[in-house]
Amino acid sequence: MPKDQSQESHTAPAVQDGQQCDRIKEVLSRVGDRWSVMIIFSLGRGTMRFNEMKRYLGISQRMLSLTLKALERDGLVQRTLHPTVPPRVDYDLTDLGRSFCEPVYAMGRWALDNLDNIDRSRAAYDAAQED
Repeated sequence: MPKDQSQESHTAPAVQDGQQCDRIKEVLSRVGDRWSVMIIFSLGRGTMRFNEMKRYLGISQRMLSLTLKALERDGLVQRTLHPTVPPRVDYDLTDLGRSFCEPVYAMGRWALDNLDNIDRSRAAYDAAQED
């Protein structure tokens, strides 16, 4: 009996070998960390400059710089230096970065939709631990 599409969309992709599994883990750990997700989410709204992103996200200069470099290395973010005085640098999502927005937005929607459920679960768990 064939699977329907809804079942297939909730099935983990077939992994060929341990090396491929390690590579997937590495990519997901990079793009799934707190600041990478927030930067991708922010750049999904459009081009931003470094200080604009820093203020918007409340992130330290060092952490923003490190995360942007990693996202640029992974091909998700494009850095454009404009030869002006003073120099201006813009950050945008690449096509690959834009393709990642849909799952990022879906995770955000899921979190927003389930905040109350998670709060209730945490409260129940914490209360049970106190007993």
